[in-house]
Amino acid sequence: MQSVNHNGIIVLLGVFKILVVEYDVYGNLFGLLAAHPLTPLVSLHHLDVVEPIFPNMTRVKALQHLSKAAKLDSAGIMQQSICYDKKREWSISVSWGYAVQIFRTIFSPRELEMPSRTFLNWYRRADFTAYAFNTRPVTRHPCQKPFIFYLKDVRYDNVSGQIISNYARQQVKPPGCRWRIPSPEIIDLIRVVKKPDTLLWQSVNAMLAVTTAKLLQSGSIQKVKP
Repeated sequence: MQSVNHNGIIVLLGVFKILVVEYDVYGNLFGLLAAHPLTPLVSLHHLDVVEPIFPNMTRVKALQHLSKAAKLDSAGIMQQSICYDKKREWSISVSWGYAVQIFRTIFSPRELEMPSRTFLNWYRRADFTAYAFNTRPVTRHPCQKPFIFYLKDVRYDNVSGQIISNYARQQVKPPGCRWRIPSPEIIDLIRVVKKPDTLLWQSVNAMLAVTTAKLLQSGSIQKVKP
């Protein structure tokens, strides 16, 4: 993916190449939705015990807002893509159709792919070790807190055949930081440009099958019979 900065707007250009699992959690779902695993998003339920997924909206309005992107590319909704601005030392994580996060300093893809624990386990007595996926704690370091940009609007461009989505920075006071890395607060809007891919999950399955076959041939993994 390529990032371009123009008049305070970051434009991300690229094709998102980003299996159905159910997660029973409640509270603030941002950490999970902003780093959604390599699976299609099928449904959101138990909405009475979760916070609205967009700030300053009711639960219903937030879902209606999300559906604007889902109607244009349901296969790509909330699929994660990661890129870097090496000049500013920023890590950028895109959850398409939902939110973009910019982090000061360079985080590995492995770290960014792990959901931050903004949510709680459905079973009150269980802690984060009970999840069937890896998570990471919400950082307390003020310089490592992400700057969050939520979906503002999305449209299909008939001329280019691409979907253009804009993400506006959450208007909260940024935490104090003494690092010399530039602050992402200089960015007000992020524009993501992508082509819809109705065959996304077919290509992903094919890619996984080819990768697995190569690993089997090289002896990197062993096939286990049921």
